[in-house]
Amino acid sequence: MKDISYRVALGGIISALCLVTMFLAGVIPALYLVLPMIAGVLMMIIAVEVNKKWALLTYVAVGMLSMFITFDKEAALIFIMFFGHYPILRFYIERIKPALIRLLIKFAVFNVCIIAYFYVTVYIFGLVQMLEEMDEFGKYGTLIMLVFANFVFVLYDYNLDVCYKLYRKKIMPKFHNGR
Repeated sequence: MKDISYRVALGGIISALCLVTMFLAGVIPALYLVLPMIAGVLMMIIAVEVNKKWALLTYVAVGMLSMFITFDKEAALIFIMFFGHYPILRFYIERIKPALIRLLIKFAVFNVCIIAYFYVTVYIFGLVQMLEEMDEFGKYGTLIMLVFANFVFVLYDYNLDVCYKLYRKKIMPKFHNGR
């Protein structure tokens, strides 16, 4: 079931779906955060069906290709810096037993990735309009945006868990019964 042709085929299908999703981020700019989130959920499927290493390989391929084919480089960058690897990394984080430590690690990973995304976007890609948007919130604009981003992260993490359970209980058995 998990021979090389199966892994390559599934990796190709997931990669294509992720790239279409990332491409749509350039077509529908209002969804530039939602679509990379969806592409991240697709990464979770390959981690479940094949393994985490293969999922990381797929993530690298999708990340590189998304920088070339998507119109919205900001969406591609947020996929690369967080939404692409977090669903895979989450499998390892979930193994940590004390729930408080697990939660702190999740927040640490998210905040490091988001702060790095911010600096790369502003100072490397030169999208200074992010700084201007934060100035509208006053002197605590950056802190307000970070708190809001952490709130969105909690919702995303919860939804990843729901998607994982839904996939394992409802979708996966339908595919594996056919074999």
